[in-house]
Amino acid sequence: MKFTKSILNLVPAFAVAAAVIASPAAVRAQDYPSKDIQVICAFPAGSGADILVRHFAEKLKPHAKVTVITLNKPGAGGNIAAEFTARSEPDGHTIYIHAANTVAAAMWLFKKPPFDALKDLQVVATLNKQPFMVVVPAKSPYKTLAELTAAMKKKGAKASYAQSNMSGQVLGALYKQQAGIEAVEIPFRTASDSVNEFLSGTLDYGMMDPVFSLSQQREGRLRILALSTAERMKATPEIPTIAEAGVPGVELVTWFAAMVPAKTPKPVVEKLNQWFNEILSTDDTRAYLARFGGDPFISTPEEGQQFLAKQVEAWGEYVKAAKIEPQ
Repeated sequence: MKFTKSILNLVPAFAVAAAVIASPAAVRAQDYPSKDIQVICAFPAGSGADILVRHFAEKLKPHAKVTVITLNKPGAGGNIAAEFTARSEPDGHTIYIHAANTVAAAMWLFKKPPFDALKDLQVVATLNKQPFMVVVPAKSPYKTLAELTAAMKKKGAKASYAQSNMSGQVLGALYKQQAGIEAVEIPFRTASDSVNEFLSGTLDYGMMDPVFSLSQQREGRLRILALSTAERMKATPEIPTIAEAGVPGVELVTWFAAMVPAKTPKPVVEKLNQWFNEILSTDDTRAYLARFGGDPFISTPEEGQQFLAKQVEAWGEYVKAAKIEPQ
């Protein structure tokens, strides 16, 4: 009887263990990846963000040992791509690589964002930190931000500037407010779409991402005057911050992250984190990020999610300070 009773007492434990082993989450984590991985980009092919996303998608292939496809889903300031990811199967086969500060900003720039940054998405790895940059046409007479600011004050509402995403929108508004200028904002679908306007002299300046800005400066089309971070970047130590250049109170950091749908199994999240951190540790990727003005940003998934939460709070303050009305 004692033996039989002991066996019966073990049955519930065996049942629980079997249920765990057989659960879909456990199976997915054990077999991951079991099919092609799609990496989602919120901007069109050929854009600065697309170039960065494709680098990481390519580097992911030897780790995943499956086909990795980059899928472009542009529009709505990144909301289309973010919502697509959030609504995808939480199995690690859909990865959203994007400026996570834009995901945080969407919570404040839209009255009814189609996703919740903290409830619907999980950061698996932070990738890099980047500034946004104040740029002028290469033929512009303005060699410093101080010169640009003085000229824009005189030009008043006849001045104009370009931006192509949420970060540029907020930075442009903050700069105008702190510098006391009235320049007119000209939004573009992508940064590349603004090139002709810069070359023709129609635009006085722009708030652009470093991937676009540095490539255009190397090709002799644009000149970078200042960057948006609180401190100079290791990748571009020669470029002063906006505060150093004479306009205090304007600070904004952009950072890219790899994100998956919430409820993705923790073992899958941790495996992806390990892969991306290994990619970030290579000399090739570090040199690649430096070329486009970024510094590597390595973290755990927990640290990445905590940073996202802080960014959601910070962007609420940015949008409020810039006096931007939600759309």
